[in-house]
Amino acid sequence: MAKEDFYKQLGVGKDADGAVIKSAYRKLAMQFHPDRNPDNPEAEQKFKEVSEAYDVLKDEQKRAAYDRFGHAAFDGNGGMGGGARGGGFQGDPGSGFADIFDDLFGDFTGRGRGQGRGQQGRGADLRYNMEISLEEAFAGKKASIRVPGSIACEECKGSGAEAGSDPQVCPTCSGAGKVRAQQGFFTIERTCPNCHGQGRVINNPCKPCSGSGRIQKDRSLNVNIPEGVEEGTRIRLTGEGEAGLRGGPQGDLYIFLSIKPHEIFERDGADLHCVVPVPFTTAALGGQVEVPTVSGGRAKVTIPAGTQSARQFRLRGKGMPVLRSRNIGDLYIHTAVETPVSLNKKQRELLRAFEAELTDKNNPESTSFFSRVKGFWESMKD
Repeated sequence: MAKEDFYKQLGVGKDADGAVIKSAYRKLAMQFHPDRNPDNPEAEQKFKEVSEAYDVLKDEQKRAAYDRFGHAAFDGNGGMGGGARGGGFQGDPGSGFADIFDDLFGDFTGRGRGQGRGQQGRGADLRYNMEISLEEAFAGKKASIRVPGSIACEECKGSGAEAGSDPQVCPTCSGAGKVRAQQGFFTIERTCPNCHGQGRVINNPCKPCSGSGRIQKDRSLNVNIPEGVEEGTRIRLTGEGEAGLRGGPQGDLYIFLSIKPHEIFERDGADLHCVVPVPFTTAALGGQVEVPTVSGGRAKVTIPAGTQSARQFRLRGKGMPVLRSRNIGDLYIHTAVETPVSLNKKQRELLRAFEAELTDKNNPESTSFFSRVKGFWESMKD
């Protein structure tokens, strides 16, 4: 079955520039990536096809060859033909996605674009999940956490070589960390298979770390949680991740915060909401209620006479601080008029006497509602 045109696979024109091609590939790669489509062989096949197309079109030389010879430029059967193993360029269908992944997440994974040989042994980034209370998010806190991971080997100082010896320049790549091979019109550059991109080899590996330059050991770290952090806030501690391989730079530690649900307050950004029960006598006659604040203080709210349930009162500056800002949110009080229960005989008699004195003016919402209901029933009779 003939291969589909690479430009059509990516949904771009033949005059598309590199940025357009990259953007189109990124969308398709994210859509069809196997991790997002488990047990879907069609999506996996589509991912391979668009990756192969991007692998060719992102490279100016390979794109020029494809524009001239089509797929024959890479299948070894014509056009460019020749070369080892039947000729043609043996591309890695996943390499294109790796480039996109580096662009999007390089800072998180430690695989940023343009990293040289010195970055090949960079330690992995670590993630630590921390749950804090709303009060701690309000005031900030200092926390001590224990992080499992690797540190530089003390015996070899991270070099991976046994004491008294040093890593040697790799004879295969002469210390470059990469080797080149000529295939047809192309020069292919790959990671050196002997030193795995390090540029150095170890003839006498350190015994405690087996030549890796790092050992497993837990560490204790002090972390400052700033005021105003929200659910999902990420704190980055540079250089506190896994130790690098054979002296490579350390990865980073990312602390992801989650906020525990609160029994009184509900958070909405920098604002807080609190439902406060109000006795029906206070709601009818008016008065004051005392409400809590997240700082642990108290505030008084004046309740006007005739207050109904769900009425909202705003207390300015009583909410949460905004992260890295001087702004502070507000506290919203929502009233819930409480109907008394467990009445004794005298209380019931008083309420009946009170009810007898009520008029339509005392219950305007009830009067309005039942008037509409009466009209509705009458209209149904016609």
